[in-house]
Amino acid sequence: MSRIASGSPTPTASASQVRIRLTAGSVDVQLPGDVGPILVSTALRRIQLSQLVNKLLDTEKPIPFEFLINGQFLRTSIDDFLSSRGISAETTLDVKYVRALIPPLHTTTFEHDDWVSSVDILSAASAEEKAIASGSYDGHLRIWSTSGNALATSPGVGEGGHANSIQATRWVSSTQLATSSSDRTLKIWNYDDTTLTPALELYGHTSSVDSVAVHGPSSRMLSASADGMLALWTTSKSDAPAAPAQLLPTAASNKRRKLSNSSRQVPQRGPLSMLSGHAQQASAVIFAPNDPTVAYSTSWDHSMKTWDLTTSACVDTRTTAQSLLTLCALPARNVLATGTSARHITLIDPRASATSFVAMTLRGHTNAVVALAASPEDDYSLVSGSHDGTCRIWDLRNTRASVASDGGGPVCESVYSFGRDGVQGSRVGGEGVKVFGVCWDADVGIVSCGEDKRVQINRSTP
Repeated sequence: MSRIASGSPTPTASASQVRIRLTAGSVDVQLPGDVGPILVSTALRRIQLSQLVNKLLDTEKPIPFEFLINGQFLRTSIDDFLSSRGISAETTLDVKYVRALIPPLHTTTFEHDDWVSSVDILSAASAEEKAIASGSYDGHLRIWSTSGNALATSPGVGEGGHANSIQATRWVSSTQLATSSSDRTLKIWNYDDTTLTPALELYGHTSSVDSVAVHGPSSRMLSASADGMLALWTTSKSDAPAAPAQLLPTAASNKRRKLSNSSRQVPQRGPLSMLSGHAQQASAVIFAPNDPTVAYSTSWDHSMKTWDLTTSACVDTRTTAQSLLTLCALPARNVLATGTSARHITLIDPRASATSFVAMTLRGHTNAVVALAASPEDDYSLVSGSHDGTCRIWDLRNTRASVASDGGGPVCESVYSFGRDGVQGSRVGGEGVKVFGVCWDADVGIVSCGEDKRVQINRSTP
């Protein structure tokens, strides 16, 4: 049996001891294979254990580690952990060490004139530098540098802009973006570093279009609307069908547009197909991570549906007890994360072979969860945005046993929570604090937006 390495934290004379067996969990450094159980003081906490592992690894620069014991992160001393769970100190503990998530600190804020509904980060390999797109309730799309400089703003309604609030924003490529609006349309924009020019107007929905998903390689796009419908589109003008005549602006509206922008008319196109099946407002839609012919959608009707886009048919429906408001994929875990009106996040296994489709419940928010984004750096983490005014970071390994009210499956608790403008902790309810959108990039950090008329960046590294 190995003892504590020389120079590492040692037990105090009065402290009891426990054997731990360290194994690597999703980190790029592992202990030598001949390191067996180690005798340590039960008074040690995470920071001392992190120092110990760094000593055993002989790291040139210390790496901050977290420790998982029986599926839960160590947040107290080992002794308190054992006592609270009735575990004997005679037991050899299997402890996983994982690279720690660093608390995200507020770094930058971009001011808008109205509520900010959505954000997206340009991370295409062809882009010279990262850029952030934001859609606002004032109907404008804006492009920002990561330092907060405004690079471009979309024109007003008279010059081809949206006639009402933008609800969703997505980069199609480094030179194109897509937006959807409560004016019932979607638009494709050309971007040339300083100017946003409308390239396509898309008609098909009869109510607010609240969610957009893009698959760049196939030039396909999906939308979800308050009319309960989903639509499949192409971003290619030449491949898109004609727009439905009954949904086009009236003759009077077109005349006003021609007078204000007589030199250029934006092409108007329709959907490749419309997908019907939800009984209430469709809240979110995404492409399957590994198959662009499959889509998933959520709705206020409490359901998540799987769609075959080649036939426009719904092939599976999973029903929950709450309205589902947002959706993102965690492909490495084979689950979909859904934000709910009941203040929690439900992880759903969409595979037909799943014996239980609720894989996990994430609890901690105090109001509706309306935005989700997966971590770009590991397979276990995601960030959520809520109407409680906070974003929370989750690690799916931080679990506890479920109770009957959780609906089965393990329960995950958040690792970090941050509010608007870097204020830590929850701000429950009230005007001006709701988070509407969130995204996560390895270089830029966590970008969120909301009712405070701001885009905010929080980063875990300088």
